Amino acid sequence: MNLKQTKAIITGGASGLGFACAEYIVKKGGQVTLFDINQQAGDEAVNKLGHQHACFVQADVSNETDIQTACDRAKEFMGFINVAINCAGVLAGGRVLGREEPMALSHFNKAIQVNLVGSFNVSKAAAYLMQNNEADSDGQRGVIINTASVAAFEGQIGQAAYSASKGGIVGMTLPMAREFTRFGIRVMTIAPGVFLTPMVAGLPDDIKAALGASVPFPSRLGQPEEFARMAEHIIENTYLNGSTIRLDGAVRLEPK
Repeated sequence: MNLKQTKAIITGGASGLGFACAEYIVKKGGQVTLFDINQQAGDEAVNKLGHQHACFVQADVSNETDIQTACDRAKEFMGFINVAINCAGVLAGGRVLGREEPMALSHFNKAIQVNLVGSFNVSKAAAYLMQNNEADSDGQRGVIINTASVAAFEGQIGQAAYSASKGGIVGMTLPMAREFTRFGIRVMTIAPGVFLTPMVAGLPDDIKAALGASVPFPSRLGQPEEFARMAEHIIENTYLNGSTIRLDGAVRLEPK
């Protein structure tokens, strides 16, 4: 499968890594349907990409009904779905034992619901439709790409909730890939390091410079297009399945 053949749903597709993937796929001739909770950002993204190449559906990734409806609309727009890229996520930082009181369970649960449950919810809804696609010469019918983080492996102080949610994504990659072999659907995960996303872009310049300097090589922040190019390689290389790829410039997070 190449990007020209790609009919992708992308969560968090209105900005950051998700929009970078959408822009890259459209540039190569594919079509995308963006899922996001931000209606204004979604409309602006579609205007940039072109209404023939992209559409937007407002949806909460943790809501089962929302995602089933969104996938149906994506199929209606594109004809079928053969790629799902999960980029929607929240940071949900905070110490387990805060200065005044322990972390509220609702705060921890938000990270799990959006990052982990949301990725599972979209993956299973997409796979349900992908199983009916016509298979290619390898028997492939679809590709699911989830987004974890290097924090899944060496989470920092204050990242207990975030690391747990991203570690769950890494943990479900292989069993999901094994289950979907009979349908010809691959499952991969990208674990990015420190990337220039909207959340990072809003930080002071000195902090951004320090973050970039913490990366061994190249000593800079990752560019969203580099994430998109990794997604492209996963889509095109059928032998990639059931694994998590670190995209991080060899960075290893310090305790804090």
